[in-house]
Amino acid sequence: MTKLLSLCIIYNLKPLSPAIQTAFARTQTTMAKPLLLYTSTTPNGYKVSTVLEELKAAYGTDVIDYDFEKIVLSTNRQKEPWFIALNPNGRIPVLVDRSHEPSPFAVFESAAILLYLVRKYDLEGRFTFPTGSDEESELLQWIFFAHGGIGPMQGQAHHFRHAAPEDIPYGKKRYTDETARLYGVLNIRLEGRDYLVGPGRGKLSIADLNAFPWVRLHQRAGIETLDAFPNVQAWLNRIAERPAVKAGLAIP
Repeated sequence: MTKLLSLCIIYNLKPLSPAIQTAFARTQTTMAKPLLLYTSTTPNGYKVSTVLEELKAAYGTDVIDYDFEKIVLSTNRQKEPWFIALNPNGRIPVLVDRSHEPSPFAVFESAAILLYLVRKYDLEGRFTFPTGSDEESELLQWIFFAHGGIGPMQGQAHHFRHAAPEDIPYGKKRYTDETARLYGVLNIRLEGRDYLVGPGRGKLSIADLNAFPWVRLHQRAGIETLDAFPNVQAWLNRIAERPAVKAGLAIP
């Protein structure tokens, strides 16, 4: 409980107050599944649900299974004290590992959640690569590329096109152009490849599933078609047809 108690002090919450107990209430339920995902209908949320579904399909629910709870962002529930105790940044997704000993363990930041999941549950390395290998380094490079580039830039394109209180043409053009540039980087990488990382044509990994939920919303970012990025279009279609990915996109 050390991390939880520290957060209680920082946010002036009483340890094990009703708000904090709410955050971990399901850990006391015998029917609860080992993992609990707090998520919403956003690209960052879909990153985690698609990886969870791929892991379930690969290993079965005896190895990995989860509950989920939808956070309606417009209600600012993610800013309530019980949620801040799980993620001080007040953002989704958050994964709570209720099987963690001696107490539940919360993980925030979507890429960090993906790494936590594969390190604990990807027993055969189906979605990652051997520790210390060149492929593992490449995996991390492409995760960080998407996490520090595609997500923030495309997120800003979405904001200026759909949420800004006034029309700011410079903002729309700036972030749509940068998103397109980043798609161009993906297109170069995917020349002659099916996936971002791995020998030969590569294999599906968390690097792909970390970028896919953003790229599938390219029209929302002002990029009407992917005709200028044929390798990206083929990669997008390839991933979108996977049954586990379809299941992950149906959550929450």
